[in-house]
Amino acid sequence: MRALALLLCLLSCAAPGLAREAPLRVKEIGKVQGWRENVLVGTGIVTGLAGTGDSPGNRATRQAVSNVLAQFNLGVAPEQVNSRNVAVVMVSAALPATAREGDTLDVTVSSSGDARSLLGGTLLLTALRAPNGKVFALAQGPLSIGGHRYDANGNVVQKNHPTAGAIPNGATVEVGMAAWQPGARDQVTFVLNEADYTTAARVAAAINAQFGGGIAHARDASGIEIAVPPALRQDLVGFLARVENVAVDPDHRPRVVINERTGTVVSGGDVRIARVAISHGDLKISIATQNSVSQPAYLGYAGPGVSTAVVRNSQVDVEEPTGVGYLAGSGTVADLVQSLARMRTSTRDIISILRAIKAAGALHAELVVQ
Repeated sequence: MRALALLLCLLSCAAPGLAREAPLRVKEIGKVQGWRENVLVGTGIVTGLAGTGDSPGNRATRQAVSNVLAQFNLGVAPEQVNSRNVAVVMVSAALPATAREGDTLDVTVSSSGDARSLLGGTLLLTALRAPNGKVFALAQGPLSIGGHRYDANGNVVQKNHPTAGAIPNGATVEVGMAAWQPGARDQVTFVLNEADYTTAARVAAAINAQFGGGIAHARDASGIEIAVPPALRQDLVGFLARVENVAVDPDHRPRVVINERTGTVVSGGDVRIARVAISHGDLKISIATQNSVSQPAYLGYAGPGVSTAVVRNSQVDVEEPTGVGYLAGSGTVADLVQSLARMRTSTRDIISILRAIKAAGALHAELVVQ
């Protein structure tokens, strides 16, 4: 934790001295409206498991296996299915906006029953459907699991999550996407990844400077409407390629992102902090218990009501070290991190201090807690 705090300090202190960032291309901060991925999902069966599949009492697994066997003229009632080598799974994938027939997709497979592990399994042919129920892709293949689980006689060794895996290029697109086709249009809308009025105005101004004629104007904080010149409407792809490569200097909203689970603090080096005094204390309580056995019968003191007993002796120690820091006005998060690092403050304590500074109204940035 201390090393991470020092690293953040060095990075933050170096940021103000760096040269100004180069302008970005429009394509790096947004996309054309209508350009998006579509989610696909399906349910299937994983076979070939070494006794780590769903339990025989899982009705969904028995019914699914019976349905698959029925397609091959094998009449097996669900009640007769008794195997732990199969598991019912949910299969999901993302269909790009430019997907065409024959393209392959990466799929994610996760157990939906009580299987212990999907290691070594193979997904049978599974139809992947869109929310409208239409089949767009078919998935099949051996699973790649990033973990394992082995147990014997009550002892279990497990790494990561063996009940979820992936199949790279495991699905084949059967129906291409036609949600966005760049045909002859007289207007397109460009959408920013992060809504910001200043950035939207700058993008519109940069496009107008490139093409002239005032063809672009910011509709709101995230959308820029662009009128396609009549001479370029038959070559919309070429026009959009030129728009994507227009250089613009986007505005950045000051933010400090903290993750309490991992103890991570990330912020821009120019995030300002007003004049503030910090006093931070850390209460440490140590409880040590020593168990001893009293055996009066062994020492010759046996009598009515006398028996062996366990005696517990507990010792409680309380330590409350304190640290006081002072940050001058017009400081930055980099100054704060540097000061706290000198005080040997842990990263988790820095997170608590930042939250307190934000509550006091001294942190001039948006605080994002993950």
